[in-house]
Amino acid sequence: MKYVTFKTEAGIERAGWLHEEKIVDMHAVSGGKLPHNLLHFIENYDSYINLLNNVHLCNDAIYALEEVNICAPLPKPPSVRDFYAFEDHVKTARSRRGLQVIPEWYEMPVFYFSNHQAITGPDELIKKPKNCNRLDYELEIACVIGKQGTNISRIEAEDYIFGYTIMNDWSARDIQAKEMKVGLGPAKGKDFATSIGPYIVTKDELEKYKIGDLYDLQMVAKVNGSTTSVGNFNTIYYSFAQMIERASKDVTLYPGDIIGSGTVGTGCILELGPEKQRWLEPGDLVELEITGLGILKNTIVE
Repeated sequence: MKYVTFKTEAGIERAGWLHEEKIVDMHAVSGGKLPHNLLHFIENYDSYINLLNNVHLCNDAIYALEEVNICAPLPKPPSVRDFYAFEDHVKTARSRRGLQVIPEWYEMPVFYFSNHQAITGPDELIKKPKNCNRLDYELEIACVIGKQGTNISRIEAEDYIFGYTIMNDWSARDIQAKEMKVGLGPAKGKDFATSIGPYIVTKDELEKYKIGDLYDLQMVAKVNGSTTSVGNFNTIYYSFAQMIERASKDVTLYPGDIIGSGTVGTGCILELGPEKQRWLEPGDLVELEITGLGILKNTIVE
């Protein structure tokens, strides 16, 4: 299944799924038995699965893609943790600043908390922060937690994943670099927007790409139609199982929590260098595409 959140022409927000290039309204198709909120659906998935399997599609509950606006699948997730899990990205990004990878990076997967109230979806406009002259995209994959758990082991972590989506961890690099000199951050360098979407893909749809606890998924970024970044999820150093184990240590993860992978190798301008790709400016269209997960597009504005 590919789950979506969308708005009708009347501006009403609904939850549903993609079916044969059309959008099914889960609340309408179930006669009100399924919720109109995707987070509520994930939180109560075990209670809803039988209803889901027995719904009968009807025209009143189905929309053509051009009749709706696709939103971020989870516009207000409970939390967003973004990891730093691709070794190639860590090496290149740090070397650009004259730094080596510190030994501690190899001891544990690390993350920061992003702003879960600043989530944007496909085709939404991304406002360039004031005083930012080095705006960057970041090509990432994220998993969505499907059930509550604490101290989850990497062996059982797969059972806690509801699905996957594309994630763009927008970064104001100049703001980020300055504040992190203080020893905290990235804070305002990331605070303004994180894009996810266009939908959440359930694990079964990606099974054909699975190799061990990883997936063979090509990851591509384009700016104004030109390919800038090409990577693969299977190059990740820490698996999502390891990330979930780390994130849940001594704390509880909840349904709808988002776990980001961090940037794939070559997956940002910081790595490429402005000599290969200039920093983003108003009017630029950024497209992130990942095998099986669709395309996430956003345009930068002043």
